[in-house]
Amino acid sequence: MKFNRVVIKVGSALVAPDNNGCSGKYLLAIARFITECHKVNKEVILVSSGSVAAGRHLIQHSSLPSIPMKQAMASVGQMQMMANWQRFFDVPCSQLLITHGDLKDRERYINIKNTLRILLENGVIPIVNENDTVATDELKVGDNDNLAALVALVSEADSLFILSDIDGVYNKDPKQHSDAILIPEIKEITDEVYAMAGTTNNPIATGGMKTKIQAAEKAVENGITTFIVNGGSANVFEKLLKGENPGTQFLAKQAANKARKHWLKHTLKSNGKIVIDQGATSAVCDKGASLLPSGIVSVTNSFSSGDSIEIINNINNRVIAKGISQYSARDLERIKGQKSDQITEILGCCPSQVVVHRDDMVIM
Repeated sequence: MKFNRVVIKVGSALVAPDNNGCSGKYLLAIARFITECHKVNKEVILVSSGSVAAGRHLIQHSSLPSIPMKQAMASVGQMQMMANWQRFFDVPCSQLLITHGDLKDRERYINIKNTLRILLENGVIPIVNENDTVATDELKVGDNDNLAALVALVSEADSLFILSDIDGVYNKDPKQHSDAILIPEIKEITDEVYAMAGTTNNPIATGGMKTKIQAAEKAVENGITTFIVNGGSANVFEKLLKGENPGTQFLAKQAANKARKHWLKHTLKSNGKIVIDQGATSAVCDKGASLLPSGIVSVTNSFSSGDSIEIINNINNRVIAKGISQYSARDLERIKGQKSDQITEILGCCPSQVVVHRDDMVIM
């Protein structure tokens, strides 16, 4: 398998295919694939639709349910959906309910990123869904295809698998045209590619091929290889395990780590500076370590948690790295020079043991 960390998006039609609550009809093959990934130390994050579909039969509703009705369905269905997923795994699953507002807010974005990182480090399967019970139109991502792409960005995944009810992108709708041809590889997403995307006829689905292509475009621009495959076919997962392409592959513009390092180094504007001692410089530059508060000598400028900062060596005053700070300048002034296990005593909480994680840092 040519991936290390993958986000798998599973749609409502796979979670609740009969529109009558959750089912294991398609999920068993998906769960087996995830288990095989774990055996070879591949990390998996699930973005699962289906809460509304799972709870639909438990809430009385008209043929066109109102928004409050759908939110009630999501509320009860989320429990059903999570229980259904957990029964397929021997390892624990976790639930993350997020909105677009969470992803737009700098501190909440960092919190989501840290949570995902810790869950993966502890062998837990994160299962992400949009928080339909509270999300307003202004805060909704709108569909879980695009949410999956955003989760792939937050989690720094190198691959995104979008599971559909057809084999991938065709040159025309295969459900209406018997001579439709599957496109195995798309190097660039153009207007012509979007023109090939039809609309969904599934009453419980919120997206269609168009939203899947939109998600692929977000992902590949950030170095994340994306596949659209048929999640209802067990053979698909056997091919993925063999490193084969069973559907449509969207080629990433560049490797995910290179895209992120380029973004950190050249695009993201620094909002502050911290000066570190020689020991911390050696750990960061020579050992690939995260930056701890004990190595910080001084803090300049006013910046917030989640801002980009320059990291400067105190001997020659050179910028040795750039990275995303887990702490504000105000809090760093209080914990600089201190050990990580003293952070809680000083600040009253400990959002992170490190000031800048090695994954959020680029050496200059």
